[in-house]
Amino acid sequence: MQRMLCNSFNNRVESNQPYFLNVFKKIKGQVGLLFICGLLSACAALPRFSSLPDFEKDVSAGLEDYSIAAIGLVGVPYRYGGNTPKGGFDCSGLIGYVYKKTGDILLPRTTQEIGRIGTSLGNQTPAPGDLVFFNTQGDPHSHVGIYVGKGRFVHAPSQGGTVRLEKITSSYWASRYTESRRIVASR
Repeated sequence: MQRMLCNSFNNRVESNQPYFLNVFKKIKGQVGLLFICGLLSACAALPRFSSLPDFEKDVSAGLEDYSIAAIGLVGVPYRYGGNTPKGGFDCSGLIGYVYKKTGDILLPRTTQEIGRIGTSLGNQTPAPGDLVFFNTQGDPHSHVGIYVGKGRFVHAPSQGGTVRLEKITSSYWASRYTESRRIVASR
């Protein structure tokens, strides 16, 4: 929520100077100045990505086996709470299954918990095998997929669907993309 408010405020300041000045005049005085400075400081503390990563760029992190395993599961039915090919997958169940089978990495069960581990890539291009997160339900980690390269990812989308390969740059997914994370086995 703070990021959304800050981005909205920063965009207005950059693109609409009269709006910013009117707000400042209404707030007036030292209290207003402190408020504006505090808001700008809070906004500056958050990462602000002006665009999506370059999903067409070829990057390798040695995790290609994860993306190959995920592609092999395309077509498996979606099932809420599912975490096997036979029983179906939800998004986090798919990720957990692929990481356990391919790299013997046991991941937490929920998308939110998975979003707290590994390393955030910030605005760097993800590599095949990295996880890509989306805000589909008001949380930055409400949906997850496995990036497979060239702007594509594999995920278990929703009730009635199947595991599928999609373009991350489509308007729906690009507008909901929040971050990529890399998880590697500790040796």
